[in-house]
Amino acid sequence: MLADAHWPSVAYGVRVTNLNPADTIGASAWLVETDGHRILLDAGSSPGVEGRAGLPLYSQVADQDVDAIAISHCHQDHCGSLPVALRHFPRARVLMTEPSYFLIERVLHNSVNVMKRQRIERNIPEYPLFHHREIDELSYLFQGFKYGRAEPWSPARPGAAGEPAPTVSFHPAGHVLGSAGLRVAHGRESLFYTGDVCFHNQTLSPKADFTDTQSDVLILETTRGSTETPAGFTREAELQRFITAIREGLQSGGVLVPVFALGRTQEMLAAIALAMEAGELNRQPVYIGGLGRVFTEIYDLVAARAPNRRPDLNLHEALDLQVLEQRDFRKLKVDGQLFVITAGMLSENTAAHHLAQHMMGEARHSILFVGYSAPDTPGGALRAAERGEPFHFSDSAGELTHYCQLESFDLSAHANREELVDFAVQMAPRTVILGHGEPDARDWIETELRDRLPKLNILQPAPGEALEV
Repeated sequence: MLADAHWPSVAYGVRVTNLNPADTIGASAWLVETDGHRILLDAGSSPGVEGRAGLPLYSQVADQDVDAIAISHCHQDHCGSLPVALRHFPRARVLMTEPSYFLIERVLHNSVNVMKRQRIERNIPEYPLFHHREIDELSYLFQGFKYGRAEPWSPARPGAAGEPAPTVSFHPAGHVLGSAGLRVAHGRESLFYTGDVCFHNQTLSPKADFTDTQSDVLILETTRGSTETPAGFTREAELQRFITAIREGLQSGGVLVPVFALGRTQEMLAAIALAMEAGELNRQPVYIGGLGRVFTEIYDLVAARAPNRRPDLNLHEALDLQVLEQRDFRKLKVDGQLFVITAGMLSENTAAHHLAQHMMGEARHSILFVGYSAPDTPGGALRAAERGEPFHFSDSAGELTHYCQLESFDLSAHANREELVDFAVQMAPRTVILGHGEPDARDWIETELRDRLPKLNILQPAPGEALEV
């Protein structure tokens, strides 16, 4: 059923509303109610969707008092609409992990800068959806917490003798710096939200630690539900293939690694630093983007305060990092240079987009993808294009032909689908809610779960749908 205008309280039960406006990976936002207490899990914005259409369905529940907003991590699709959410729910506290506390204001301020640019470049009059001053004025609401502690997010109701306050705890999710799965508990009821989770070690981020998270209800991400894991695949072998591609690419020309500023940048830099230390790559400058530099500095700052497999590895000390501004790249010699540059999907009007445009026509250059590229982005168009065949790269660049070395590497920071199913089976909640995935990804995981747990209640709520679980 769709969320009603006025909800009755749920007495020690749980009501969950999916506020993602699309039936795909988009603006993550889940409203959870237990006995009149309400918490919003994430406040994202849909990548690639312009204007207000990319916002969660806040207006549908705008008449509800929300006590707190808990952020799983600082990627746009999980926190990018936070200031808008706080307009709807002005009395809400904003809870997150300590590392996310160091990141979130920078992420939101960068969003304002991007929206201001897109207002002009793409003629989107409603941008920006929020402003720098608004972020500054709201920041006093942000609170960072240590992993593993159960923190009250709403007081016990007056007059309810003996009623406990509802709590939320943050558990390392292994996805990116500060990422967490969230456990919400109240009385006899509990719910666990994975956020984005990674169950295998990365170079810096250790795998998720979801011990002590047993819950009645599980909200499970399904990002890689339609991606089959090849037999014999190991991340270690894939990472070695990546380092080899860099080494061989630098022998003939330039190498571009398009990356997301938060997470992918630091993981790839760490792999490169260790390869240089081991003599697998020659020491040389590594060019990065300005936002990538900011987040790398934060990684170095909090290395010892967050789950980290290499707290001794300071990226700025280990590497000769050079910030490449968009205006500078035309004057730069590309041959023999290594670029680890945002944006991961080669978005227009970025240094990565211009470098790719410059490099793709020469066979001696290499472009190495290490993450997801949506089909309707320049990165997605390039990856789908046949070598030597013209294709539409972007509106600004028009039709191009690529002759460069083009490779993709499965170095995802998301759990494999088999790992997601195993985790859900191990937890064995009474209800599993599937989200953050394309329909075919959710369907694959639902089928596997029904085979292994026939009595499990499995739900795929539509946008705006509220479920009593």
